[in-house]
Amino acid sequence: MQETFCIMHFTVTLPDWVIEQQAQLPTCIPILEDRMRAVIRFSQLNIDHRTGGPFAAGVFERESGRLIAIGVNRVVPSNVSSAHAEVVALSLAQQSLHSWDLGSDSLPAMQLVVNWRPCAMCYGATIWSGIRSLVIAGSDDACERITGFDEGPIHPEWKSELAKRGIALHDGLLYQEAIRVFEAFRDGGQLVYNGRQGNG
Repeated sequence: MQETFCIMHFTVTLPDWVIEQQAQLPTCIPILEDRMRAVIRFSQLNIDHRTGGPFAAGVFERESGRLIAIGVNRVVPSNVSSAHAEVVALSLAQQSLHSWDLGSDSLPAMQLVVNWRPCAMCYGATIWSGIRSLVIAGSDDACERITGFDEGPIHPEWKSELAKRGIALHDGLLYQEAIRVFEAFRDGGQLVYNGRQGNG
């Protein structure tokens, strides 16, 4: 008789180095470029430690720069295809603040900082999270072209759709620094999961 095996929960955890590195960050990072610089650094460290893809994200209080959560891509180590950096960072922030709605009137305005434009899944997660500001290093085809990742179909009016929902967008912050991480990932020969580019 074949035994039925059902998994009733799943867990996505940050690697130890993230916890150690986050402890070394200041409590508040008031300058926007410094927030992005920290996120890009974590994306580089994630490939240096071979603990996930070349992506990182941070949730901050928009005005003060207080760091709420840092997330890195954990798809392959976790065997969870949705464990993208944005989903990890937003989920950690929601758990930390005890609120599924990061746009709640009881909270300061929250900002998501990511080292590239969110993929199709993370774009939805960004909208539904309640954050009020999205800061990205770039939004052209460079990420897919350099790394081979399939970022999915993005709504052609994705920028205006953010604006309609009260999410301010800052695009192109530290673009070249982010590109260098993607090039390092490519040159390191690391695994490109979901690399079918929509071709079955």
